[in-house]
Amino acid sequence: MRVLIIEDEPPALKRLTKMLKASGREIELVDSLDSVESSVSFLKNFKDIDLIFMDIQLGDGISFDIFSQVELNTPVIFTTAYNQYMMNAFKVNSVDYLLKPIDGDELNQALEKFENLHLKKVKYDPNEFKSLLENLIQKEYKSRFLVKSGNQLQYINTSDVQYFYFEDGYVHLVDSDKKKHIIDHSIEQLKNLLDPKSFFRINRKMILDICSIQKISPYFNGRMKLQLNPKFSEDVIVSRERVSDFKAWLNQ
Repeated sequence: MRVLIIEDEPPALKRLTKMLKASGREIELVDSLDSVESSVSFLKNFKDIDLIFMDIQLGDGISFDIFSQVELNTPVIFTTAYNQYMMNAFKVNSVDYLLKPIDGDELNQALEKFENLHLKKVKYDPNEFKSLLENLIQKEYKSRFLVKSGNQLQYINTSDVQYFYFEDGYVHLVDSDKKKHIIDHSIEQLKNLLDPKSFFRINRKMILDICSIQKISPYFNGRMKLQLNPKFSEDVIVSRERVSDFKAWLNQ
């Protein structure tokens, strides 16, 4: 197995190289590169590679830039610090990912997946890979909301939003000044407009910013109860089916 590693962090490169050598497989490390520029130059002139391990964040850009400059049909396993829930769609065909710090069992599983596909001579589809890359590029999230204030309009920065909730047929925005505003978005729409690192939908009617959480307590029937700032008029409950994801969100 002829392997290329694209990684700009020396400790990560050293760890991955050591783990590959310890995997018990016949692996030849063709080269290790640390930038988009050096990777493009290398891949334009060297095609005889079976598998690439590729970090997403490199010193001179993101590794996605490589694919816009060179045609690459080689299977890639990304090594990344991206949240695993955002990467689920990536595990198809011969493409896989490993979250840093790399776990030995997950590395072996990724190598086994590659071997199975490689031995079966599954054709690698660069168009499918391109589509996956487009889905992984971090999207722009909504930065502000236009609201009415009397007869005037004003905007609220998303960074000043504490939470959103649905009540009486409307979605309300509560800001850091404890003011409420009606907005023209549904809770479902908001889920796709807000940065998931900062906002979480705890139940059908509420999405909150992590900075709004003042206290977290166990609640009956496997749920959780929250105390928010500004204080909400009713009990704020994380639904049972969302508790596991809520804990993972807090812990990312």
